[in-house]
Amino acid sequence: MLDLRKLPLEAQLTALLDGEVSPEQRHELEQHLATDENARRLHEKLRHGADFGRRRLDDVLKEPVPLALVRSIKSTQPPKTPIAQRAMRPQVKLAPSGPQALAAALILFVVGCGIGYFAGTTPDADEIATTTATAPANTSNWLGDVTAYQRLLIRQPRHLVEVPASQAEEISSWLTTVIGVPFRVPDLSAESWTFQGARIILGDNRPVGQLVYSNSDGDIISICFRKDAQPPETDDFKETIKDEIGLVTWHNAGTSYVLAGPSAEATLGQLAMKIATAI
Repeated sequence: MLDLRKLPLEAQLTALLDGEVSPEQRHELEQHLATDENARRLHEKLRHGADFGRRRLDDVLKEPVPLALVRSIKSTQPPKTPIAQRAMRPQVKLAPSGPQALAAALILFVVGCGIGYFAGTTPDADEIATTTATAPANTSNWLGDVTAYQRLLIRQPRHLVEVPASQAEEISSWLTTVIGVPFRVPDLSAESWTFQGARIILGDNRPVGQLVYSNSDGDIISICFRKDAQPPETDDFKETIKDEIGLVTWHNAGTSYVLAGPSAEATLGQLAMKIATAI
């Protein structure tokens, strides 16, 4: 066991916080904390810094995986040469001794606690971090509603639409009247998507038209559109991801559009561009 008494007080206290001390060392440090107010104050700051660092790490781990990374993983081709047939390089194993491993762990923990401590003791640091974590995304409320309806479609594939594709004339007159937007149903059969029909949903308490398609793999996409309450800053295509749902948004002639589908679908952006010219 490493002799903690040879280390600075900060290192001893971080070892105590990390549970890297023997029962005798723990007893000795706790006695020291009971009699030394400065040591207690330092211990509290280190504990606060460690807790702050863990909370920030948890927040980072909760963030969704970037859409580009999901698609990159899906499109990666397996190696042509079996791994077992490749020449294996001799591996060098580094096996540090017990005291060396403990010393390295203590150094890393001290550095981590120091970063957390300085971040946590900066004025209003917690308030700034909370504001950043809870700041709304740069999307309107109706995108959240579209995402929720898309998840509902995925979970009830036997009840996708209100009006089936066989009633094309009724779909056209119905949606045009309710939504107030003229449109054409895009033919996506060349991309292996079959039109199933349409329904009306609510997006930010306003009616939204939804055209639903499926493919032979059981995947579902939907084209959602509504009249703009306020023109956006740009008409450009924008891709976002909300867990397993990918969204491509654009704007044209007073109408906002969203293509919703599986986030792992690599051609979602190209499909949205074709829809924009056909709808």
